[in-house]
Amino acid sequence: MMDELGICRWSRVPIRVFRGGCLKEFLLIQEQTFALQVGSLLGQHSSLLVTRFFEFRTLVSTMSYRQVFAIFISFLAIALAWEPPVYSGYSRVWASTFEGKADGLPPTSEWNLITGDKNFNNEYQRYTKTKNNLRLSGQGTLQLIPRGDKTAPRGWTSGRVESNYKFTPAAGKITRVQSRLRLAGNAKEHKQGLWPAFWILGNSNRHGTAWPASGELDIMENINGQTVAYGGMHCDKSPGGICNEPSGIVAKTSLADNKYHTWRVEFNRKSSNYKEQYITWSMDGNQFNKITGAQIGNAAVWKTVCQSDLFVILNVAVGGYWPGNPNSQTWGGAGSMMEVAYVAHYVSN
Repeated sequence: MMDELGICRWSRVPIRVFRGGCLKEFLLIQEQTFALQVGSLLGQHSSLLVTRFFEFRTLVSTMSYRQVFAIFISFLAIALAWEPPVYSGYSRVWASTFEGKADGLPPTSEWNLITGDKNFNNEYQRYTKTKNNLRLSGQGTLQLIPRGDKTAPRGWTSGRVESNYKFTPAAGKITRVQSRLRLAGNAKEHKQGLWPAFWILGNSNRHGTAWPASGELDIMENINGQTVAYGGMHCDKSPGGICNEPSGIVAKTSLADNKYHTWRVEFNRKSSNYKEQYITWSMDGNQFNKITGAQIGNAAVWKTVCQSDLFVILNVAVGGYWPGNPNSQTWGGAGSMMEVAYVAHYVSN
């Protein structure tokens, strides 16, 4: 049985929208005995963004069916734009999208909304779950927003969420974790000290294992508004160790705009020999980093990053040993936010 999400009420006949199925109702606009039938299958797009009723009764009475149809298709295109994609040869086993009313919060069933002074790495921010720092856009995205705040201990607040969902890269298969996100467009000179990130941490960290022994994979990090982004691994011990901490094993790729990009980490465990397994990082399908089990050379350490429970983190930190401190020219607000369309987990068939 399909799960009905809502009804788009036009002038006369409702369109019903379902999760997990197809758009099967008809839009009938009776204009000079003309009836338009909309029955296009949504196919694999199983989570349409429908959050409220659309009342166009008065407006529609003055419009042609073509105008009404154009509005409907525009709405549908926006909804599908943030649907996590389907890939041939892969099953999507989990995804989080961010539909909901503007200024709402992401669902706590899926995300742990972090609050307080989590000042790792000498960071400045206090994390909050107020709409100033963490909110749904109302357009199917999540916004994490740093802001200068004189009431905060070090003058800044921001947003951070951690997935309740955890996963272990599947043995004998390829596991993908990805997000489509963008970094907002304040100029580089106004982003000193800002540190947005999409990353993965070993679940053992939640149960007392210290960093970096718990394992960390940074899928996308950016600092100070640079025109590059970084992806890499932290592991073993600090300082030094197999992953050369605190630096880690890191590579970078060009990031010259504030458009949406798809950032992915992929775990290849097709071989049962850990030395033949590997992890890759990519932006929009273009690989920019690869680390192999042979490169790590320690089965126990490799297990922490490629064969153990992991969870996802989205945040915008402020300050820290790597980016340095914010200064008088650092701007907070929406122009410095990270905006996220979805996070998804896939496993090869």
